[in-house]
Parts: sequence; C-alpha cells; structure tokens
Amino acid sequence: MVHARPEHRSGAGRRAGRAINVPLTIARRGLLWPWRPLRATRQLTALLHWGTTLAGGLVSAAVRDPDRPALVDERGVLTYAELHDRTDRLAAALIPDRGGRRRRVGVLCRNHRGLVEALVACSKCGAEVVLLNTGLGAGQLNAVMRELWADIIVADAEFADLLPLGGRPITKVTGWGSGPQGRDHLRGVGPTLDELIERTPAPVLEPPSTQGRIVFLSSGTSGRPKGARRPPRPGFVPLAAMLERTPLRVGDRMLIEAPLFHAWGYSSFQLALAMRATVVIGRRFDPELTLRTIQERSCTTLFTVPIMLQRILALPRSVREAYDTSSLRVIAVSGSRLPGDLATAVMDAYPVELVNVYGSTEAGWVTIATAGELRAHPDTAGRPVTGAVVAILDEHGDPVPAGGTGRIFAANGMHFEGYTGGVPMETRDGMLFLGDVGHFDQDGLLYIDGRADEMIVSGGENVFPGAAEDVISRLPQVREVAVTSVPDPEYGERLAAYIVTAPGERLDADTVRGHVRGELARFAVPRDVHFRSHLPRNAMGKVVPHQLREAAAP
Repeated sequence: MVHARPEHRSGAGRRAGRAINVPLTIARRGLLWPWRPLRATRQLTALLHWGTTLAGGLVSAAVRDPDRPALVDERGVLTYAELHDRTDRLAAALIPDRGGRRRRVGVLCRNHRGLVEALVACSKCGAEVVLLNTGLGAGQLNAVMRELWADIIVADAEFADLLPLGGRPITKVTGWGSGPQGRDHLRGVGPTLDELIERTPAPVLEPPSTQGRIVFLSSGTSGRPKGARRPPRPGFVPLAAMLERTPLRVGDRMLIEAPLFHAWGYSSFQLALAMRATVVIGRRFDPELTLRTIQERSCTTLFTVPIMLQRILALPRSVREAYDTSSLRVIAVSGSRLPGDLATAVMDAYPVELVNVYGSTEAGWVTIATAGELRAHPDTAGRPVTGAVVAILDEHGDPVPAGGTGRIFAANGMHFEGYTGGVPMETRDGMLFLGDVGHFDQDGLLYIDGRADEMIVSGGENVFPGAAEDVISRLPQVREVAVTSVPDPEYGERLAAYIVTAPGERLDADTVRGHVRGELARFAVPRDVHFRSHLPRNAMGKVVPHQLREAAAP
C-alpha cells in the first residue's frame, strides 16, 4: 500500500464543492416524506433497525408500501409484502442456525426473482455472498471456488455442469430450474428456491448480529478474476449523491438490464429498493425485448451498459419506432467507457435524460455526467459527486495539471474492505487507484482515456487504444469496434483494430486507417485492421481481448 504526502490531495484533482446535506436531499426526493405519518414512522423505524443493507431497504419499503409492485420478471409480479415474506422464509431455510460463524453463499444466477430473493435472504441472515459471473468458464469458476469455497451455492440449472466437484461439502440450491418458468429442479443440482420457501414456515427475524458482506468478482477479461469485498451498509451518502445529479423519483418503474452480479447492476437494485421502485428484470438481454418491456411495463428508468445501448440503436429504425417508449425518462449507463458519440446518438433517438455514471467495484460511483454535459461533451465521465474527491496523479503520486493525462485515484467515503486472497490495493492519501487513466479539462469535467494496463508504448510514444476506437466508431459503416495491441518487432507494440460493420455496409482497411490518420497522430493509427462477424464480450459487454483473434471473420 502506497501513501502520498497529504499536500498532494488538495491540488491533485477535483472535489464536489460542499458537504452533502443528506437529510435535505432525501426529503426533497420524497424517500421519507411523511404524507402517511404512521407508515413513514414505521419505515424509518425499520430502516434504523435493519440499517442501509439490502434487507433494510426491503423491510422499510414493505412496511411503507406493502402493496406496491416490487419486482417483475418472466414469472410475473411480486409486491413488497410478498417479497418480504418470501425472503424471510428463504433466510430461515438457507441458514436455520444463525449462530456461530458467518456462512458464505455463492450465487451463480442470471437476472430473475431467484437471484433477488437469494441476495435479500442472505442480507437478512448475515451471510457473506460471492456473486459469481455467469460468463466465467469452468476453469475460472473452479479457481474462484478454491479460494472462496462456499457453504451453499445457489445456481441456475443451466450452470449445473460448471459447479465444483469434490472438495469440501457444499449445499446446492437451484435458482432457476428447468421446465415452464424455471420451476423444476434437476437431479443433482438441489431443491429450488421455491421449494425451500414453500416448505418453510414464516419466521420472526431480527437483524443478524454480524452483517453479511458482498464479494464482487472482476471481469476476468485478462486473467483470473479477483474478489472485491464491499461493506453491507453503504449509508445514505452515495444515495444522496446519486439523487443530486440524476432525475430519479420515488416509485419509478426501473428496468435493470445490467447484470445484478456486477457492482453496477447490484447498486442499481439497492438504489431501487431505497426509492421504493418497481424493479423489472429479465434473464437475457435482447435489444428489441428491452423496447417491448419498456412499452408493456411503462418503464420510466433504464439501467444499462454502453454495448446494450449500441445494440438498441443498431436495430432497424422501423423496429425501434414500432414500440412506444414515451414513458422512459432516464437512462443511467455505466460499466465501461462511453464510445464515440453514443451519448448524442441515444439522446437524438430517444427524448430522455441520459446520465453517465463512472466509478468502480471498489469505490462505487465517483463522478456523474448529466444529460447537458453529455450533449456538450459526449465522451465525458462528468464531475465528482458531492462527497467524493477524484485525483489525476502521475506515476510518482504527484498531481497532473488540468489537461494532462495520469492515473485516476478517488475516494467517496465508502469503506472498501479489500481484495480476497491478499491482493494488494494501491492508495494515495486515502484515495484508491481505480485502474484507469484519464484527465480533467479546464471546466473540471473528467475524461477516461483508457485502462492503465491497456496503454502501450509504440516507437517510444504512449498510445491509448480508446482514442482510435472513438474515431473509428464515428464511421457510419461501423457497428462495433475494439482496438488492442499486438507485438511488433520494430516498435515493440502496435495497434490492431477489430471491426464489425453495420448490416449491408462495406468498409476497407485503407479507409479506416485514413480516417484515423485525419484525426490522430500517426502512432495512433492501427496498422492492422480486421473485420469480424462479432466481438467476443463478457456478460457486462466488455470485450475479451485474448479472444479477439479467435472471433469469426465475416
């Protein structure tokens, strides 16, 4: 762990200009508005009793608005009261003896009610949850489980062949089974969550003496995933900081397309509980299905990642315009850097307020770009949220002047508990290195230039693939693009571009190189240009670099 001198912090980056008034912000948005004094009192009492955990969010919402729809998935609707009752029963069924050591539960599920119920039930009984990425291969999953062996694993039936064999005994539970609407379990996988809930009497639960924790996994695009432990009680400051910069409302109907096993999807769900929202989820992303769901469920908010927005815009205009999406007010996007002019294209296609949320699994959200900022600067990550500090530092920990590129460090008051397996984390003056490289402009807006481990040195020049990606993505013939490095005998490394063209479009390598040469320095021009039928991506939509060469040519 590395510490910078304290004086670096004041000049290293940008802060929100004042301390956040949490009670005022929450009151203005109606989270605790006492228009029903008795219910508001019960809500506040439950929240104080359970804390700002997933369990606390659900219990407080259930006593305030028991009949409000809480969750909608392929199997229908659950009210807050129903979800509260089901997760009470599931908590008692999963861990009937709540004394002794803290149990660990692995969860390998797509977005559906079983995943939600497992998460809330574990919060109610104080278990530590390891959220397993559904895109992991068998080798990666087994490596994770060797390090983070669980007492219980809740998995969808489709992942039965990936579950670890041998080793310590493990209780297996089916999150989404076979048969109609995933109700049936497969032999050897274990009982379904429904079966556990139905056969368990309703208990009277009290908050656990030891709060559970959440372990998120890194994407594993460049190797073995690492676990990041997050505290179970984020407090009110991150919630208030989000509400100050976004137009979210109590009771919104929120479609969460981002995977809940990822920090962005999980945080979106936690935010939705605090807002007493109706959460709409589906097991698999399909761009046309997203539009249909917005129409049928009158969704007001969409939580998503950039590649999903790209795929919605890639639909034929006739398909996009066939759905009534007028209910949609807000699109919140995070998870990876916004490519090219995607922000402008989304807001041109849909009259919504698009917000770009930047942060990390370890630090939560640290900057947010509003719709107005994205109109003027489509590639910005925005300004630090109130209560956060973001710094651009060089390799020695010294501050980089505005406009200069450096490593991004941030702190927002959320206590990150560290990586599993003893993986070290780099800090400077209490700020955590987020793994990205970027810069501030003269107006205090942050820009992400790329991942620190993506920067290459080609012929003595520092090159970030993201700059070439942005330029290439603006070509009308391009549907998707990824730029990465390949070895070069003369320059050490060089850039290679992998392009998926839009349906019916033609493009050649010379046109691509000429377009980049017209906007960037010569050393940022990809020498290799490959055309592919698709780009290999993980469940969060991030390109998996080592699989690019294996992607099929058109």
